[in-house]
Amino acid sequence: MGQSLVQNYIHIVFSTKYREDLIFPPYEQELHAYIGGVCKELECPVLIVGGYTNHIHILCMLSKKVALMTLVQKIKAHSSKWIKTKDKSLANFFWQDGYGAFSVNPREVNVVISYIKNQHEHHRKKDFKEEYRAFLTKYIVDYNEDYVWD
Repeated sequence: MGQSLVQNYIHIVFSTKYREDLIFPPYEQELHAYIGGVCKELECPVLIVGGYTNHIHILCMLSKKVALMTLVQKIKAHSSKWIKTKDKSLANFFWQDGYGAFSVNPREVNVVISYIKNQHEHHRKKDFKEEYRAFLTKYIVDYNEDYVWD
């Protein structure tokens, strides 16, 4: 086979450090766009970036040239540095150390896009910890509660 063909849809989720509520307008949409730009630079086209006051959801195509760990590290490093320049109140903005990344069936992409679009409405009923635990359960991820939230 002479050609490498890859189609990996990845749903990435991570929160601000200690799940602090730091992501608000007017910087929320700018942050989402900035993260989309970082992904594009790494040849990981974004389908949608969204989230809530204390976390981010990214649905993108994982490039055949970039390791997932590298993608997430670069998104966090660049976006954290960028957002700190936006306002003095964001000088102590940091992302949590870990992340969740879940493969998405191509037939489920529109469901995930809709889910990410409706984060503000969704989080009127469920906090980030409940949401994240639900993902871990859905994707049958073995985890230790003591280490998930550090």
